[in-house]
Amino acid sequence: MRILGIDPGLARVGYGVIDTDDGNQRMLDCGIIRTDPGRSDGERMVEIAADLRQLIRIWRPELAAVEKFFFYRSSNTINVVQARGVVMMTLARFKVPVVEFPPMQIKLAVAGFGHAEKDEVLEAVMRELDLDQPPRPDDAADALAVALTGWFQQ
Repeated sequence: MRILGIDPGLARVGYGVIDTDDGNQRMLDCGIIRTDPGRSDGERMVEIAADLRQLIRIWRPELAAVEKFFFYRSSNTINVVQARGVVMMTLARFKVPVVEFPPMQIKLAVAGFGHAEKDEVLEAVMRELDLDQPPRPDDAADALAVALTGWFQQ
């Protein structure tokens, strides 16, 4: 099964693509969709949709795993929620089934502890995907953790 993991944001959307076969999983791609901070929020969301469409066309995921937004008081809360909506709409447009997980569930599934630290999650991602180097940037590594959670929950 090919799974696309998404860590939503407005400035950077992390993505990770994994393939699973016979209980083994391997990373195919990871990175970020970076939007131009000099553009309007609407234009940035158009960038996210266009780049995500391209990723879907290239990798043809059978499932998308998306991190649920964890509410906190911040000046960019609304922008992140709106960007997540663009991600969900784009996945629906391509009829990619979606599963969603809050951060604590991702940490529990990947690192075995719902309050795991970022480095513990990164180590678990590297171990599960047999990676020699940590995926960069952090948003891409987070997206791979989301993708792995999607796989573990299947």
